[in-house]
Amino acid sequence: MAEEHKMGTMDISQHKGAWEGFMKMTTWGSAVVIAVLVLLAIFVV
Repeated sequence: MAEEHKMGTMDISQHKGAWEGFMKMTTWGSAVVIAVLVLLAIFVV
């Protein structure tokens, strides 16, 4: 039979690494989109 789960015992290091990578990608992606919009506003309008 399966072992009973105990709160706080699960290894979540991979989950934390994935979350940090997602947040970096989101931050850099947002910065690139903002930069492109600013450049479009300056040079196209």
